[in-house]
This record gives sequence, structure tokens and C-alpha cells, in this order.
Amino acid sequence: MALAELYTKYNRVWIPDSQEVWKSAEILRDYRSGDSELELQLEDGTELKYPLDSEGTHLPHLRNPDILVGENDLTALSYLHEPAVLHNLRVRFVESKIIYTYCGIILVAVNPYKQLPVYGDAVIHAYSGQNMGDMDPHIFAVAEEAYKQMARNNKNQSIIVSGESGAGKTVSARYTMRYFAVVSKSGSNTHVEDKVLASNPITEAIGNAKTTRNDNSSRFGKYTEISFDGRYQIIGANMRTYLLEKSRVVFLSENERNYHIFYQMCASADQPEFKHLRLTSADEFRYTSMGGQTNIDGVDDRADMAETRRTFSLLGLKEDFQMSVFKVLAAILHLGNVEIRAVGGDKSSVSSSDRHLAVFSELLGVSGEDLCRWLCHRRIVLVAETVVKPVSREHAANARDALAKQIYAHLFARVIHSINAALRVPGKPHAFIGVLDIYGFETFEINSFEQFCINYANEKLQQQFNLHVFKLEQEEYMKEDIPWTLIDFYDNQPVIDLIEAKMGILDLLDEECLFPQGTDQNWLQKLYNNYLDQNALFEKPRMSNQAFVIQHFADKVEYQCRGFLEKNRDTMYEELVDIMRGSKFSLLASFFQEEELPTGFKGIKVRAARPGLKPTNKQLKTTVGNKFRSSLYLLMETLNATTPHYVRCIKPNEEKMPFEYDSKRVVQQLRACGVLETIHISAQSYPSRWTYIEFYSRYSILMTQLEAELNDKKHTCKTVLQRLIQDSDQYKFGRTKIFFRAGQVAYLEKLRSDRLRGACVSIQKRVRGWSQRRKFLRMRDAAVIIQQYVRGQKTIRQAVTAATLKRAWAAMVFQKHCRGFLVRRVFRLVLVATVTIQAFTRGWLARRHYKKMVAEQKALVLQKYARAWLARRRFQAVRRLVVNVQLSYRVQHLRKKLEEQNKENNGLLERLTGLSSTHAHDVEKLHRLEAELSRSANEKTSLEEREKKSKEDANQVIVQLQAQNRSLEQQKQDMEKKLSDSAKEMKDNFDELKKKLREDLEREERQRRIAENNFEIQKEDYDGQVEALKEENRRLREEKIVLQQQVEEGNQANGDLQTQVVQLTKHAKVIPELRKEIHSLQLQRDDLDRKMRGQTRDVREKMREVTRQLLGGVQEEESISSLNEKDFEQPNEDEDLLSAFNDLRKATRTVETHAQARTESHTSQVEGLAFEVEHLRSENSQLQTLFQQENSVKDSISLEVTRLACENMVLPQLRQQVSELQRQKVELEARLNAQGTELKEKMDEISNDLHSTLNEEVSQRRLLELQRADWEREKEELEGRVEDVEEENLQLKKQHQADSEAKSRMRQEASRLIAENMDFEEQMDAKDLMVRKLQKQIKDLRASEIANQISAPAVPKEYLGMLEYKRDDEPRLIQNIILDLKPRGVAVNMIPGLTAHILFMCVRHTDYLNDDGKLKSLMNGIIGGIKQVVMDHQEDIEMLSFWLSNTYHLLNCLKQYSGEEEFVKHNSPRQNKNCLQNFDLSEHRQVFSDLAIRIYHQFVTIMEKTLTPMIVPGMLEHESLQGISSMKPTGFRKRSASVYEDAEGHTVSSILQQLGHVHGALSQHGAHPELVMQVVKQQLFLVGAATLNSILLRKDMCSCRKGMQIRCNISYLEEWLKEKEIQHFNAMDTMAPLSQAAWLLQVNKSTDEDAKEISEKCTELNPVQIVKILNSYTPIDDFEKRVAPSFVRKVQSLLQDRRGSTQLMLDAQYRFQVTFPFSPSPQALELIQVPSSLKLPFLIRV
Repeated sequence: MALAELYTKYNRVWIPDSQEVWKSAEILRDYRSGDSELELQLEDGTELKYPLDSEGTHLPHLRNPDILVGENDLTALSYLHEPAVLHNLRVRFVESKIIYTYCGIILVAVNPYKQLPVYGDAVIHAYSGQNMGDMDPHIFAVAEEAYKQMARNNKNQSIIVSGESGAGKTVSARYTMRYFAVVSKSGSNTHVEDKVLASNPITEAIGNAKTTRNDNSSRFGKYTEISFDGRYQIIGANMRTYLLEKSRVVFLSENERNYHIFYQMCASADQPEFKHLRLTSADEFRYTSMGGQTNIDGVDDRADMAETRRTFSLLGLKEDFQMSVFKVLAAILHLGNVEIRAVGGDKSSVSSSDRHLAVFSELLGVSGEDLCRWLCHRRIVLVAETVVKPVSREHAANARDALAKQIYAHLFARVIHSINAALRVPGKPHAFIGVLDIYGFETFEINSFEQFCINYANEKLQQQFNLHVFKLEQEEYMKEDIPWTLIDFYDNQPVIDLIEAKMGILDLLDEECLFPQGTDQNWLQKLYNNYLDQNALFEKPRMSNQAFVIQHFADKVEYQCRGFLEKNRDTMYEELVDIMRGSKFSLLASFFQEEELPTGFKGIKVRAARPGLKPTNKQLKTTVGNKFRSSLYLLMETLNATTPHYVRCIKPNEEKMPFEYDSKRVVQQLRACGVLETIHISAQSYPSRWTYIEFYSRYSILMTQLEAELNDKKHTCKTVLQRLIQDSDQYKFGRTKIFFRAGQVAYLEKLRSDRLRGACVSIQKRVRGWSQRRKFLRMRDAAVIIQQYVRGQKTIRQAVTAATLKRAWAAMVFQKHCRGFLVRRVFRLVLVATVTIQAFTRGWLARRHYKKMVAEQKALVLQKYARAWLARRRFQAVRRLVVNVQLSYRVQHLRKKLEEQNKENNGLLERLTGLSSTHAHDVEKLHRLEAELSRSANEKTSLEEREKKSKEDANQVIVQLQAQNRSLEQQKQDMEKKLSDSAKEMKDNFDELKKKLREDLEREERQRRIAENNFEIQKEDYDGQVEALKEENRRLREEKIVLQQQVEEGNQANGDLQTQVVQLTKHAKVIPELRKEIHSLQLQRDDLDRKMRGQTRDVREKMREVTRQLLGGVQEEESISSLNEKDFEQPNEDEDLLSAFNDLRKATRTVETHAQARTESHTSQVEGLAFEVEHLRSENSQLQTLFQQENSVKDSISLEVTRLACENMVLPQLRQQVSELQRQKVELEARLNAQGTELKEKMDEISNDLHSTLNEEVSQRRLLELQRADWEREKEELEGRVEDVEEENLQLKKQHQADSEAKSRMRQEASRLIAENMDFEEQMDAKDLMVRKLQKQIKDLRASEIANQISAPAVPKEYLGMLEYKRDDEPRLIQNIILDLKPRGVAVNMIPGLTAHILFMCVRHTDYLNDDGKLKSLMNGIIGGIKQVVMDHQEDIEMLSFWLSNTYHLLNCLKQYSGEEEFVKHNSPRQNKNCLQNFDLSEHRQVFSDLAIRIYHQFVTIMEKTLTPMIVPGMLEHESLQGISSMKPTGFRKRSASVYEDAEGHTVSSILQQLGHVHGALSQHGAHPELVMQVVKQQLFLVGAATLNSILLRKDMCSCRKGMQIRCNISYLEEWLKEKEIQHFNAMDTMAPLSQAAWLLQVNKSTDEDAKEISEKCTELNPVQIVKILNSYTPIDDFEKRVAPSFVRKVQSLLQDRRGSTQLMLDAQYRFQVTFPFSPSPQALELIQVPSSLKLPFLIRV
């Protein structure tokens, strides 16, 4: 589209104005080709006709649409020209209070003359890492771009800060250096960054001064190279200075000051260290009071002096060097006060008594007399002689001032050299960034040599800038594949050649300086002769012969030639130089030492010039112009080797008023600094550049439906653009962008506005038509009604007469009565019908109501029973659940009781073992007795054999000697005598044997009595134990009642119940086996009873047999018949024994009656004794066999009970049955022992009663009767106990049945839980593996128990909640449980804080052992291990959250079991028993608390590092509300090096996902909810702070639609909090500032009520932030309005009394103080099992 076609009605243009430079006007009539004038209307309503040329080539500049006004980049404007730039800067500076604006690659900085809160560290961190253009323009953005390109491209960078005095160059350079110091902190102890920043106060003190334009104007150029190492951290700096204004030392204009350092020293003159300098007020020194003003408002020179000295010290400059510098400066001030008097016309003199001269000489160590002489004289060396010539007062004053200037220049160079030495890098730096703070283009009323050099330097910089701009433009075009075409622009090479080329202005100036008699006029004449007619850039003023004019790139400048030669020579008398060189003050003497001419320059050092003509070789010292040209050449060489970045500082007004905009002054500086030249270059090509996405989003309204349906947005944009703009040269399609020529974007905006305006008109037309039609219809209906009534009245009036009225009245009377009759008749009929209907209806309703009530009553009855059934079922379910809970709890609780009972049973077993050993000892004694009896029997047998042999011999002798009876009569008598002797001897032997037997029986009786006493003692012990068991049974029943009352507490065991489902499933399988074993035990008991009865019968038979044997053959049948046969047939065991005993007594009496008869025959007595011994031996053997059987039965019972106790450890409900079985066992053992004892006693009594009296038998009978009564009582008690046991067995069986039902239900519940938890495959697999391992271990344990049942019964252990380990295993413990542990394992997630509990159980064991060394070693190992694992996994959120949770749990364990009252009050009694006993670990608790805080901060840092890149894209840039575009295309042209490929876009879902990841990690590892909430609160604060900071620094984000997007995203965060059920922690309060900012963007901002509402509701935003948002508010469409400055002022006035922070940015790095709430763990330490997956087999549970 042709540009002329845009000059249509309602469009606006810019016309020149003498006052405001440019004025805005609106076109009243469309422009047509050939029109000679353009009808316009100014903003004040004035109409004018703007004249045009006949060709129409000089049309006024078009004004950009309001939507494009206020852009961040001037090159993004559709119309690029001077008025557009000027207006855009005005809107941003005055209305939006924004001082920075981009102009392509230039940052335009307008001095606000007010301190703004946009330079804090928070702002620095906000811009750090951002691409140039992502945030609002800022000096930090330029610094970040330079730093980023240096790090990315490994190339040196330069930042060129230029502008006229007072524009803010020094401050801008200072902020760039501060930015580098903050973002590249080295963290070393050298504090290089602080030293680099400390150089600024020193250089400003000695190089800055107050001028009429600036209170802190830099009077020298400075290029600071900031050096970086390979990690891009500051390691040093180097400074170069250019063209120090030495003349300011000795000359000041009105209202100006000298260099700041002089006034600082005078303000500190009263300090002790400055007393010797003899300084006074600055008003008393000529060099400081010449300007008439010695103070600056708001500046404290004394405080600045302290800051200067502090920075001297910070740089490492010693106190001696500082005092030397101050001495030189004080000497310069005193030198200026040296009075030179005129003596005659051509002479002058200085008084030798001049006080200031004396002080100068004293301070600098020079001769005062020589100085007086050579200030007023000059030595002239001729060919033959040397002449000393006096000089005039004027020349002497010039010599004095020249000396002062040279000394100051040398001092300045020395200080800069010392600063560079302090900042020098030891080696070669990896890269550097140079900051050039140099004077901008200057033009004054009187321009001299200084302005000429400055403008010459700006010409060189402008040339370099133009070349760089073209290079970037070419790179951009090549990147987008757009043909590059040469652009015509202003080339300032001719001006540079005019100045620096051979025989140029500088060469002619140096040539003229060679002549001693050279003058400024002669040099000027040479310029006229060489350039006046030959070079169009050189002109001669019309009204002056003392000046010349040069056409610079910015403007024409007229230079006065006076003083050019003198300033270029910079001469000083040689005599004064010699005096200075001979000074005793070493610093001053070093200033004037002989130096060789430099062959190369690192940088300029302003040195004193030697006299123009040397007395020996007349060699000329290098001129100032030559030095400046050489240093400028080196500077340009450096800049060309780097990537430059440009900052142009603008001075908005001359009065230094804040936010006042003088268009004339601004446009002058824009022309001078090259901004307009950049605009001109951009305007000639394609200045507007939008991405395809931006174009599609903005101009989709111009698309047709067919175009909008295309999937390829790039193709759609091309199609639409080709349809809208026919001229293809007006735009170009690049790879990623569309390039537009000037005006095309404005044309598209016009089309868009027209389309929107047409749509609005259509909508308004339809709405208004509908509204008007509805209004018309209502009016028409009302008119018809009115007409109807009017016409009716009119007809009535025309038709009514008297007769008609009478007839009508009569008719009405008839009608009245007739109608009344008819109505009454109808009424009666209706009344009857109504009553009838009502009756039937009411009856039907009553019946229906009755039926309904009946149905409801039945339903109520059914509901009652149904609800009762449901309630009972629920109750039964709850009861079953309670029973299950009780079962699980009793399994744990009664297991301990069973273990204690097992210990008691073990004690009983030990006692039984002792009794068995005693019994074995008795048996051994019986064996010895048997052996003696057998020996006696053998002796008897031998006697019988001898007797028999003797009988046989006698018979033989009788047979042989019958015939010799008579002859052998004497021999027979002898033989009878021998027989009588032998019988007597045998009787004596028998008596001795009987006596010996009696003694043995008495000894056995004594041993029996001792055994009886022992047995009585053991019986008492057993009775006590029985009582204890009864008491324990009663207590267990009471505990059962208490447990039933604690049903509500069973809910806490639900978690444990799920984990015990598998165990209970296993245990249920054991119940049938236990029942079988109990049944078999009962059968064994019955068998035992049968065996005992059989043994009793055997004993009875044996007694009868013994009786028969004792009676022998004498009256056997009578004695046996006399015995009571009924007694043998009684079933009672005790009565059988008594009857047997009576029978024995009767047999004894019978034996006594026949004793004499048996003694008559020796053979019968021997046989009787033999029978007696034999029967005693058999009886003893039988008793021994009975006792052994008794022991075997007892052992079998003991083993069976022990096995049952071991197998029933998991089922404490069977404990009562087992205890009763044990009690029966004890009773059976007691009865067996009693019976065995009684049998033994009876046998002893039988042996004793053979030789006792009847009285003893009576007493023993009484004793036995008493014992029988006791046995009967015990028998009754035993029978009662047996009945109780049977009843309890029945109860246990019923309970077993209920338990089996509960187990079946629990199996169903377990199957349901397993089905629900199928998603946790990894955990279930691991649990299955663990279960299989445990089953295998159980099988192995059972096998080992079964194998060891015979040898030794299993004795269960009671665990104390400790883990024992060896000292050598400590490294393995730390390695496995801390360093190698993976957070995702199944075992560590079974119990929250399992790792912490295991470590604490190890700590408890060391406390239990009271081993101080082991405890310290363990605690140090734990702390060191946690620190190491946190250090090794600094970026792992999973690991950090795991150890944060476990450290917290370990800290809680140390508190919970510390024994301190405040921590143990929530513990259970068992937990209180587990408290630490020997050590106070409060110091270690503090260490773990600090460690937890450290882990927390590390966790938050990683969390912030991950979350920060998501915040701005997700909360601001992502369009969460579809169909509402909240962003306006900026068209900003980013640096080529700053453009990245599009990364993965983050949305608010990404933020929510990250929040969920952090929340899930903490929750999974058992972190306390309050701790989790603190982390979430910190995350939400970061989201709110980062989002708000970005809004404050991004003008394009301040719109109503963006406020809607932000509010929507905040609602997503609120929903997430509700989903996680943590909304009650008030975490959203941290996002209150962001919520209020979003509300502020959406609310109306026009009236006083709006201002009041804003001040009342935005309580979380400070006034600076509110004003910033209001000033930055940017309309998205033309239909929105900007915030008026008057409204902003209203809000400011309402907020002026509000107190609070004045910082613009929120501190996103702020951390809320973390607290670790104490939460006691309900986990019992003694129940914790160490999973095998942790690989800790060396840990032993204690």
C-alpha cells in the first residue's frame, strides 16, 4: 500500500513547531494526489491548513496508533521518524515514569534526576539469566547481555556509555560494574568485586566536579576493563583515562566547583591526621572558591572524605601513600594562594615570607627561594650565553597555574596507576568486559580545544557504531534468508579525514606548535588556506576571523582558535621542573623524572610537557593532540576487537527537575548521540519485525473463515498478508519472522481497528434496532388501547336518549331479579352437588389416609426390624473388627506374658530336675543296700551248702559206723557238742547280721525324713507358685475387661492390622494342629491315669505276694482268708495302700507268733531270711521301675507342655488352657511324688515294723488317717479344678470358633486389600520376597526347635527395643544405612522414618552399655554420613527429602526418649522404659537440628532452582484462558546472540506438577504435615514474588487481560491446595501481593472512588509498587484507555501516609524461618524388625 493512501480522515500527523519541536494534528479531510494543502486540527481544537508542495513529496510525518505508543523498542514503531521517537520517549518518561528505552541495539537512558528503586539486588537477580528484550529495558539488561555473550561466545565485550555532562554517564557505568560484581561473585577471600567497585569513589573524587549542568560531572574519559577467569568470575580490573580537564584545577566558571577531593579535604581539615596540612575552609583557597559555590545541596563532603579513605584502604593503598597524596593536594591549594605582585610593568615578585609559599615548600620538600625566583623569571639560552629575564605578573601567574596543573595531572596518573596495580591480574585474564565512560558530543557558546577533541572522539565512535549496526542488520537478514540490499546512510569518514589525515587539522596544529613564535592566528590562517574552498565540511564564520566551523555528524560546531596552541603544547618552565625534580619528597620527585619517549601506549597517562625548546637538542615533547589521537586509536582498536553495546544517556532538562521533559534539549541530544541515525537506517529497510505467531494472534480477526481453518499458521499468515497488502515489496517473509516496511503495521492496525469498529457498529445497530422496535411496539399497543376507550365513550355519548335510558333501566331491573333467581337456583344445585362431592371426597381421602397410615405403620415395623437387623449386623461387624483388633493386640501383649510364664516354667523345670537328681541319689542308696543284702544272701547260701555237706558226711559216718555204735558212742557225743557249738555260732552270726540290717534301716529312715522335709519345702513353693498363677490369671481377666473397654483405641491399630493379616493367616493354620495336640495331651493324661491305676493294682498284688511270702507255709490259708478282701477291691488308690498296709501288719503279727517255731529249725530260719531278702530286693526293683516310669511320664508331660508353649506364642488366647495343663502336670507330679514317697515310707515302715511295737503301729495309723483326710481334701480340690479346666476348654473352643470366623473375614479383607493395591507391584513383589524369606526362616526355626525339643526346650526372649552391633561393624552400618541407601526401596517405606528408628535403636544400645566412646563415634559417623550423602546428592530432590524426613524423625526420637518432662508426657509406659539412661544428648540434638535446617535450605534451593524457570512462562506468558489474548506483539528485535531455539514451553500445569512432585516426595518419606506445609508455603511465596517482580519489570504484562490470566492461574493453585487438603495452613497468604496486583490490573482506574478503592484494598502492595503498576499499565486494544497521570497522582496522595517498605521488588530469595515441630512417634521400638533388604545382618535385636 502506498504511503500517501494512509493520509485519510481521522488519521493523525506530526507538524513542526518552534516551541515543542513537533505538534500532533488530526486530518479533517482525506488527502488526494495533487492537493496543495492538508486540512488539520490541532489537539487544542485549532484548525489550520498545512501547505504541501505540488508533488506531494513532503507530506507531514504520520503518527503511530496509540496501541504502538510507549513501546520498549523505538524500532518497533510502525512509523520511524524523529517526532515518533520524541513522542514515544515523552510518553514513557513523563506518563509511565520509565527512564530506559531500546532503540535497536542502543539503550536510551533519560536522567530522571531522582533516585528510583530499580537498582536493588533483587532487580539484579531478576535480570540475571534473562534474554535482552524479555524484560523491560534496563541498564542491567545491557550488562547481562554483555556478560552472557562473553560467556557463550568466549569473546571480549565493551559497553560504551556516552552522553553530555549531566546525562548520567557515570551513574550508568557504575551500575554496570555493580551488576558484574553481583552476578559474578567469586566467593574468594580477596573480594575483588568490592575492590573494583571501590575504585569508583576514588576516581570520582579526583576526577569529578560540579558544573553548571551536573553536580557530579566526570571531567575525564575512562575505559575500565573488568577481567574474568575461566569460570567467568571477576579476578581484576584495569583502568585507562583520557583527556583529564587540567584547566579546572586553576580556573572555574560561575557556579562551578573544582574537583571533589579538594572540598573533601577542606571539610576534614580539623581531623588530627590533617592538622599538618594546615588546611582551612574551602572559601579561603583561591582554586576552590573561584566559582563562588563551595557546597552542593545534599552532599556531605566530610562523609565523602571518609568514604574515599575507606576505599583507599579497601584497595590496599597504604596509609603513607594516602597521606602523600593528600600532601600533594594540599600543596596545590596552598600554591594557588601564593600572591604574585607586579613590580613595574614587566616584572613581578613573590614575597619570601608568603605563608602559603612556605607551607607549599614544607609539604613538598622544595626550596622556597628557588621557587620564588623562577616563578618570576625565565632563563633564555642563547648561543654564547644564558640570560635570565624577569616576566610579568600575568606570565608568572600562568607559570604558577601551569605548575599546579602539571602536579595534579601527575598525581591523577599516579593514583590511577596505583589503583590498577591493586586490581592487576597476576596472569592473563580469560576474557574481559570494558566499560567506556566517555563524554558525548558537545557544543557550547564558546568551544575550544577540549570540545574539539571530544567531538573528534565521538566522530570515531559514531563511525564504529554505524559499521556495527550494519553488521547486525546484515546478520539478521542472512539469518532470515532475506536478500541484503545496501542502505544509503551518512558516512562521517570525510570529517574524520579532515581532522586526523595527513595535513589535517591536528597535523597543522602540531606543525604550528613547532615554531616558538607560532600563534593561534597563524594556525587558523593555514586552515583557511587549506580547507576553506576545498572541503565542504569546513567553513568560516561570517562575522569572525578568530574561529572556524566543522560540519560534524550531529551538527555544525564553531570553534574559537584562541588557546589551541597553548593547550596542545601543555608547556611548563624547565626551571620549575628542575626544582620539582630535586624535591626531597619522593612522590613529587618521581613525577618529574626523565622518561623516554613512549613507543607504544597501553593507555594514556597525562604527563607534564617538557619545555617546547630543549636547551641542548631542542627536541619537542609529544603534544596533547598527538597523545590523544594515539590513545583514541588504541581505544578504537580495542573496541573493534570486542562486541560493543551502547548506552546513550539523555539529559531531559537544564533545570535538573525530576521527570520534566524538554523536547528541544532531548531532540538535540538524540541527533548528537546517533539515535536518530539508527532510526534512519532502520526506516530505510524493514523496521517492523513480527514472528508468525504474534502476527497470527494479533490479526486473526482480519482472516476469513477459510483462512482461519488452515492448520499451518505460517501459510495462513502469508495468505492473509498477500490479500491485505498487494505490494509485495512492503513486506518480506523470513524463516521465523515477517519483515514490514515503515507504515505497514500502522496500516494493519487501521484495518484491524476498522474491522473491530465495523463489528461494534453492527452489534450496536442490531441492539439499538431491537430496543427501538420493542419500544415502538409498546407505544403502539398503548395507543390502540387509548383509541379503543376514546372511541367507545364517543359512541355511547352519541347513542344515549331519555326513553332509551328508561327502557334500559327497566331492563336492568328485570335482568337483576331474573338473574338473581337463576343464580340462586343454580347455587342451590351447585351447593348440594358440592356437599355431596365433598362428602365422598372427604371419605375417600380419609380412607386413603387411613390406608396410608396403616401402610406406614407396617413399613415402620418392617423398618424397625430391618434397621435392628442392620444395626445388629453393623454391631457384629464392629465387634468382629474389635475382636480382630483385640486379637492382634493380645498377640503382641500376651506374648510378653507367655514369655514371662515360660521363664517361670523353666524355673519349675530346674527344680524338678533337682528333685530327679535327689531321687537318683536315693536310688543309688537303695542299690547299695541291695548289694549288701545280696552279699548276706550269698553268705547264707554258703552256710547252707556247708551245712548240707556236713549232714551228708554225718549220714555217711552213721551208716558206716552203725555196726560200731557202741564203740563210737563217745564220738557221737563229741559230734553233738560240735553241732551245738556250730548252731550257736550261726545264731550269733545271724544276730550280728540282723543288727547290721537294723542299723542300715535306721540310716535310711533318717535320710527319708530329710527327703520328706525337702519335699514339704518344695510343696510349699509349689503352692506359692500355684497361688501366683491364680493371681496372674485373675489379673489377666481384669486386663481382658480393660482391653474390652479400650475398643475405641483399636482404630489406631488398623495400620498394624493390615501388616499382620499375612501373619494371622499363617497363625490360623496352627490352630487345628494345636487342637489335635491338646486332644492328644488329654488322651495322654487319661493313659497316665490308667497307668497309675494299673501300677496301683500291681503294687497291691505285690503287697499280697509279699504278705504270702512273709507268711510262708505256716497257716497261710488262714491268714489270707482273714484279710479283708473288700479293701483290695476298692477303686480308691489311697485306700488300697492303707488296706495293703493293714494286711502287712496282720502278716507281721502272724509272723511274730510263729517266730519261735521257725527259730527251732536252723534251715527254716535261713530260708525265711532268704525269702525276705529276695522279696525286699524284688520290691525295691519294682519301686525303682515305678519311679522311672513316673519320671518318663513327667518328662513326656514337660516336653509336651514346653512344645505347646513354644508353638502357641503367636496365639495368646490359648494361654489359659496351657496354664491349666501345666497346673495339672504339677498336680500329677505332686501326686506321683507323694505316692512314691508314701510307698517308700510304707516299705521303710514294713522293715521297721518287723521289729517295732504295737504302739508305734497305732501312732503311724493315726498319722496315715490324717494324711488320708488331707489327700481327700486335695482330691476334691483337684476334681473342682478339673471341672474348671473343662469349662474353660469349652469357652476356649467357642472362642477358637469365633477366631476362625474372624480369620476367614480377615482373609477376605486381605484379599480385597491385595486387589486394591495391585498398582504397587514393586512394593508387593518386595513384600512377597520378604514373606517367603520369613516363611523359610520360620520353617528353619521350627525344624531347629523340633530338633532341640528333646535336648532343651526353647526359651523365648523379650526384646528391649535396641540393636546391638560390634565396634568394627560401625563403618558398615553407616555405609549400608546412610551412604548406600536408596529412598525408593520398599523396606524403608514400610515404616515412616525406619532408618532414623534403626539408628536410634543403635544409639540406645550404646547408652545401655554406658560406652561413651562408642556413642561419640556413632553420633559423629551418623552426622558425617548424612552430610556426605547430602553433599553427594545436592541436586536430588528425592534424596534430600528422604534425609530431611529421617533427620527430623531422628531429632524427634532424641527428644522423645530423652527423659525430659516436656517430651515424655505423650509416651506410653513402655516407651518411657526405653528412655536414655546414661547420656544427655541435648548437644547432639542441636547438631541434628542445625543439620536438618541445612538440608531444608539445600532442599529449598534445589526446589527454587527447578521451579524458577517455570514461573514466568507458566504464570504470565502462558494463555490459560483460551480465546483471550493478553499479550501485545512487541516487535522487539533481539540481539542475534540472544536468540535461542524455542525451548519447551512451561504452563501452570508444569508448576502444579513440580509442586506435586515435591509434596509427594515429602509425604512418601513420612515428613510431618507442618514441615510439608512450610515447603509448600516457601514455593508459593517464590511463585508469587517472581511473578510480581516480572510484572513490575515488564510493561507488556501490565494489562487487564493479563490480570484475568493471573487470577485464573492463582485459582489453579488454590484448587491444588484443596486437592492436597492443605488449604487450611493459609499458604495462599504469601500470594496476596500477586492477587492484589492482578486485581489492580482489572479494576477501573479513572474516578476518585476508584483511587480510594485501590488505596484501601491494595494493602499488601507498597506505594512504589502500586504507582509502578499504574504507570506501566498498557492497553492491548485501542478501546482501552491508559491510566491518566492525574489519577496516578491521586493514588499517590492517598498512599503518602502509608508506612512500609519502599523497595520496588519483592525479595524472591527470602526464606521463611523453618521450625521442626515435636511429634512423638507411636511406633514401639521393640516391635521394629530390620528388613533383610537393608543388608544389616550384623545388627542383633536386644
